[in-house]
Amino acid sequence: MAESPALDGQPARPRARARARSRRKRRGGAAVFVRDLIVIVAIAVVASFLIKTFLVRSFFIPSASMENTLQIHDRILVNELVPGLVPLQRGDVVVFKDPGGWLEPTEQVAQPPVIAAVDWVLSLVGLSATDSNDHLIKRVIGLPGDHVTCCNALGQMSVNGTPLDEPYVDLPPGTRDVSAVPFDVRVPKNRLWVMGDNRYNSKDSRYNRGTATKGFVPIKDVVGRAFVVSWPVSHWQWLSDHPETFGGVPASG
Repeated sequence: MAESPALDGQPARPRARARARSRRKRRGGAAVFVRDLIVIVAIAVVASFLIKTFLVRSFFIPSASMENTLQIHDRILVNELVPGLVPLQRGDVVVFKDPGGWLEPTEQVAQPPVIAAVDWVLSLVGLSATDSNDHLIKRVIGLPGDHVTCCNALGQMSVNGTPLDEPYVDLPPGTRDVSAVPFDVRVPKNRLWVMGDNRYNSKDSRYNRGTATKGFVPIKDVVGRAFVVSWPVSHWQWLSDHPETFGGVPASG
């Protein structure tokens, strides 16, 4: 029996089969697109996780201790190759874990499950800094073996006998001395002497002499060196280690 003619002059069954093939192709194309999108996202997440774990991490600034170099709520990127593969230098701005007793105990505030889950996912790829409140950020002044003293007749700090001209230091109006507390220390092996740029509002090495590490930061506790302010855009800047300040300091004797 002959097939019924279609309005366009084509047999009905072949046309139906053609439509079915067309639908299958569209469905197959959509499935391939979704599959490729999932693969791309997965690769991006894994790559971001590896970068965050081994190369770069994001932190936010919770206090005013590094003003005016860093402002409260600034976000910074931290090079995690320092100090593992790249040695620390005087003047580096470093993020480090609390050596013990530097930070006041803080109460953990419970987040709604959905927000906590999103924050956790973002932290895996370095877009959230959930542990910033458990870390500190200061400038390296003394390396292992350095003799650090303050203050001389001009109110300056000295490292290995060399007075420092510190353009990054924020002092209250009318203040001359770069530290309200005099000190004279020799930095032990595998330790650092660190200070905030906001010298009269920074609980740094000077004010933690009574802790287990006597105010020195174990190098093993250093997460990395901050190298750029990434947010907000108006605060964007590379963070200098100020070679003009520390370049003339001799090696420790």
